[in-house]
Amino acid sequence: MKAMILNEYGDNAQFQLADLAQPIVKAGHVLVRVAASSVNTVDTMIRKMGKELPLSPELPAVLGMDFAGTIEGVGEGVTRFAPGDEVYGCAGGLADLQGALAECMLADANLIAHKPKALSMREAAALPLVGITAYEGLQRAGAQAGQKVLVHGGTGGVGHVAVQLAKHFGADVSATCSGGKQMAIIESYGAAAINYKTEKVADYVAKHTAGAGFDVVFDSVGGANMSNSFAAAALNGQVATTTSLLELDLTPAHFKGLSLHVVFMLIPMLYGHRREQHGAILAKLAAIVDAGALKPLLDEAQFGLEEVGKAHERLASGQAIGKVVIEI
Repeated sequence: MKAMILNEYGDNAQFQLADLAQPIVKAGHVLVRVAASSVNTVDTMIRKMGKELPLSPELPAVLGMDFAGTIEGVGEGVTRFAPGDEVYGCAGGLADLQGALAECMLADANLIAHKPKALSMREAAALPLVGITAYEGLQRAGAQAGQKVLVHGGTGGVGHVAVQLAKHFGADVSATCSGGKQMAIIESYGAAAINYKTEKVADYVAKHTAGAGFDVVFDSVGGANMSNSFAAAALNGQVATTTSLLELDLTPAHFKGLSLHVVFMLIPMLYGHRREQHGAILAKLAAIVDAGALKPLLDEAQFGLEEVGKAHERLASGQAIGKVVIEI
């Protein structure tokens, strides 16, 4: 099979086309003919940082965590899937798991679900990592009908899904962005758009919560923005974050009695821990998509398998609006 591989890590690491042996189906797994894969920030981090990250695969490496495709074979013990089924998931591209930047990949059946019928392969490939992350963060924070929810980074990969899911759960949703086209995208989801460049935290808290603060703050931006999340949260509020790799003074969180939820969705893949939960979430997301309540936002740029490097550059440039997808 054809695959794009890395023979080295680093800022100048280049993907190369290679012929690899097709994976052999084993118990509990399925063989998938990959149709598309999306690029996530963690993919670009692995490419550049390599073994500085404990989750990076050995070289030569086939990256790509997200995928959508068609099952070609099923292993012993797999009963929920059959050859010909269209599926999607986040099941490789780290540790000892071959990634999706290849014509075929082996995937643990617990990590996948049937593809949403309403989505193309390209659209479905954009959803698994960000969808699971957004769902898990909102669930752990207890987001529900009647609450006021703030999503930082409302048009980002995780953020745009979190906005739509929070709306689906019945919350009153606001989301931050940098203005321009992003304001209209957020408003199209039925949420209030906040330009963080022109509106101060105290101002939008006053405007959207009458000064009480948001019941749930979903922070997909992280870094220094975590302080903004604490400032925007209500007393005894919930803060969920996907990017907490920083040192931070928790004093503001203490005096508000906040609960902090750190979401690291790669745990099941890395440690084989409760992988079936990811499959279950993907099935729920598919139902929400097919009910018309969720649609992935795709960047306008399109890439083929041999353009993986350009796809990584597109995501790293910060110019992409929505998920960057590679069609295999």
